[in-house]
Amino acid sequence: MRILIYGAGAVGGFLGGILTAAKADVTLVARGAHHDAMKQRGLILEGKTSGRADPIRVNVCRPGEEKPPYDLIVVGLKSHQIAGAAAHMVKLLAKDGMILLGQNGLPYWYFEKLDSPLRGSRLNSVDPDGTLARTIPLDAIIGGVTNKPADLVEPGRIRLADQATDRIVIGELDNRITPRLAAIKAVIEPAGCTVVVSDNIRAVKWRKLMSNGVFNPLAAVTQSTHRQIGDFEPTRRVARLMIDEVIAVAASVGIKPDTNADQMIDDVRKRVGILSSTLQDVRFGRELELGALINAIIDVGRLTQVATPYLEVAAACAGLLNRRIVDDGVAFAPAAVRKA
Repeated sequence: MRILIYGAGAVGGFLGGILTAAKADVTLVARGAHHDAMKQRGLILEGKTSGRADPIRVNVCRPGEEKPPYDLIVVGLKSHQIAGAAAHMVKLLAKDGMILLGQNGLPYWYFEKLDSPLRGSRLNSVDPDGTLARTIPLDAIIGGVTNKPADLVEPGRIRLADQATDRIVIGELDNRITPRLAAIKAVIEPAGCTVVVSDNIRAVKWRKLMSNGVFNPLAAVTQSTHRQIGDFEPTRRVARLMIDEVIAVAASVGIKPDTNADQMIDDVRKRVGILSSTLQDVRFGRELELGALINAIIDVGRLTQVATPYLEVAAACAGLLNRRIVDDGVAFAPAAVRKA
């Protein structure tokens, strides 16, 4: 299986690194200083269990330098970045090739291949002009959820946190268990990352969204880790109210999460204190991934007539912060980071 990691940032870089170490046929796509560092010295994975002692000499290229065709393209871009690269990625696919979309939040394809009155409905916050729906063949898509805390601390160096919940979950859009899911698992899992094949990938996405759809926007606005938000009583109350809204919206489309708000907050408070991807983006002045993480939940709530006032307040505050970052070039890095 020829594999392309398109967007080898923190999580994509981790996956590309361990696959390379396992002798898989894998190419990483990256830009700028990150590309240059991996090309010159290799990829450094730091982590007590999932790290590697020596730099990994990965096969890395810039966008446009790929050598297709690829049987599997793992998209490591944020959800709002995919549209700009979609047409190019599709051209790189082999016949019957697969595109693994494991972005956080609700995907643009959520209501496709689904037995629901809402089948075909578009999530405008994720695919506002329909570019993704028009460009990426539905039959090529594999849905995914990644649970692996990772931080791109500098070009070519990724810091990993190891947790019992580390895994990649994959599933078909129509919930079938297929041979191609088994083929992906057979390639990735021996490299050192657990792969779970799911017969309901949407439910898995909602389960994670109870956490990052709530805590990531709050982290961006408060400049805090998920654990800090859960430990501070006033923000813990806000998070509880937001999680209750996520659960209500999920229930309106037939998903019943196997946990509740208090259990989710307790779980978050036990996690490592690594910065969320959204807070990392704030610190470095990058556009925030809000469409799929929180605005899409609000979109679904409007489709199913479920009120989401607390989510809307958080989305408004994080959205204004994002506008400052995008329009004004503002970054909110601590002094130590700015001096580095």
